[in-house]
Amino acid sequence: MAPRSAAAAPSAKAKPKPALGPNLTLEGLCLGPVCGVDEAGRGPWAGPVCAAAVILDPRRTPEGIDDSKKLTARKRYALEIEIKASALAWGVAFASVEEIAEHNILHATGIAMRRAVEGLRVLPGTALVDGNYAFVLPCTVKTVIGGDALSLSIAAASILAKTARDRLMAELDEVYPGYGFSAHKGYGVRAHAEALTTLGPSPVHRMTWAPVMLALAGRDPMLAGGALDNEG
Repeated sequence: MAPRSAAAAPSAKAKPKPALGPNLTLEGLCLGPVCGVDEAGRGPWAGPVCAAAVILDPRRTPEGIDDSKKLTARKRYALEIEIKASALAWGVAFASVEEIAEHNILHATGIAMRRAVEGLRVLPGTALVDGNYAFVLPCTVKTVIGGDALSLSIAAASILAKTARDRLMAELDEVYPGYGFSAHKGYGVRAHAEALTTLGPSPVHRMTWAPVMLALAGRDPMLAGGALDNEG
């Protein structure tokens, strides 16, 4: 029998393209109910760290949920309202600057996350946590590196954490004027460094952090390196 021509050869099945943006695939692989957990404010020189936990209703998931850093402030606040209205449960919590100083930022983040999960009105079976550190939470924990770009639940939590912390920093701007907290949310930008050098630290600055210690010594806080801009 003559060999078949190349044109007659069976074609290989095309591999399905991965879904663009976060979805509920990871949630479907876990013991439910599943909450997504994320934080906002690990990098700033001032203010608490915030965490949020969200259990989405798969039948009522708002459109447009994504990593909070990819969204405009207006879109985040609009989605915050939708997420809170449609989710099966949500919780937001903080760890203070005093707790950051006592426990370090990593463990203070874990404290905020635990408070957020414990504040849910529905007990989760699994928590999908953004990052690679398995914090101790009152349920099974699965870490997801880059989770806010993969999991809708984590992305929703990133939005609630970001909006809650931004709102608090705007309030702190009124209590401690001159630092520009409303604009930079406590992150290490030049305007913040200049205000910190001129005014000295406020009660909500992270006193054990190198930029704040440099300011106390009369030096430029930006010399500490690793200064982080606002997340968006």
